[in-house]
Amino acid sequence: MRFYLDHAATTPLRRAAREAWLTASATVGNASSTHGAGQDARRMLEESRERTAAVLGCDPIEIVFTSGGTESINTALRGLWMSRRAEADAVVLPDAEHHATMDTVSALARDGADVRAVPVDVLGRIDMVRFAEAAQDAAVATALVAGNESGTVNDAAQLGRITADAGIPLHLDAVAACGHLPLSFRKLRGAAPEAAGLVAMSVAGHKIGAPVGTGALVVARTARMTPLLHGGSQQRGLRAGTQDVPGAAAFAAALEEAEAERESETARLRSLRDRLVEGVRAAVPEAELLGDPVNRLPGNAHMLFPGAVGESLLFVLDMAGIAASTGSACQAGVAEPSHVVMAMGRTERDARSVLRFTLGRTSTDADVDAVIAVIADAYARASGR
Repeated sequence: MRFYLDHAATTPLRRAAREAWLTASATVGNASSTHGAGQDARRMLEESRERTAAVLGCDPIEIVFTSGGTESINTALRGLWMSRRAEADAVVLPDAEHHATMDTVSALARDGADVRAVPVDVLGRIDMVRFAEAAQDAAVATALVAGNESGTVNDAAQLGRITADAGIPLHLDAVAACGHLPLSFRKLRGAAPEAAGLVAMSVAGHKIGAPVGTGALVVARTARMTPLLHGGSQQRGLRAGTQDVPGAAAFAAALEEAEAERESETARLRSLRDRLVEGVRAAVPEAELLGDPVNRLPGNAHMLFPGAVGESLLFVLDMAGIAASTGSACQAGVAEPSHVVMAMGRTERDARSVLRFTLGRTSTDADVDAVIAVIADAYARASGR
């Protein structure tokens, strides 16, 4: 029997999303065509855009459907930086960002961007004072709404105010937060100047039960953004190419369902997570919960197991039928210490001794019980005790 505790990597496909995809895929027509079949597809696409916008708190025209978080982040950061590089070249980058952001910024650095690193504290929270200092005269800033590894929730509204005051655009990576925290682009943006403050926000479908390969980027009407793809005027010209109508329909269905159950699921997952953490620490007193103990994603338990090699611990748990992670799934299979853990002031040895358990809508007490039952033995074997 398998016990799945890696929902932050990907979560099971929702029935509503599957059915929406199948229904939409039976409709023949290119949404850019002017004939009746094309307009049927266009109608379905725009209805999905309106439903997505309603959940994310923005105007439908501000929704750009993408293939997921990585594409959304690349589109936002490269597009914003390229549109402003003639007047400013600095990118504000907190130290504990996802690799999709870090690697994009590294590519921009090779193109001439000046990267301004911003530290996080021992709980993984962005240093707002340093963030404000780095934002002065920068081209663009980016930040996580919630840490994909640590689970720590940042003050997104304050990040927006800081960048609005500095007169620069902000991109928020809301991939880990979507479905777990309230996300209103309009409220977070507030009364920011036209092209400053929060102007872009990334979300991904497979984190909320939509198919892999779906997602969205919210782009403010007033944002200045150079497109990455050319060859058509679809989606305000920000993402050229034939639009994925079934993917958009499935994404909208999953997003609506995730939002409808968010409050009840938050309470349920928080209770499960707390029981998991308490059970693990009772079995392994040396274990430590990383990240903010209170202001964190409800299903996230990012734990340090001193002296154990995370990959070995992961292997032992997998042999017991338990799926967890040593960090971001995008880095899975790469034996390197967690940059997030080191950014929080921990040693490289600690950064190799962490596991991330993440719960989702299919998680039950049985998943928690399975981990608690084997964690002491797994830790002993992985640490050579």
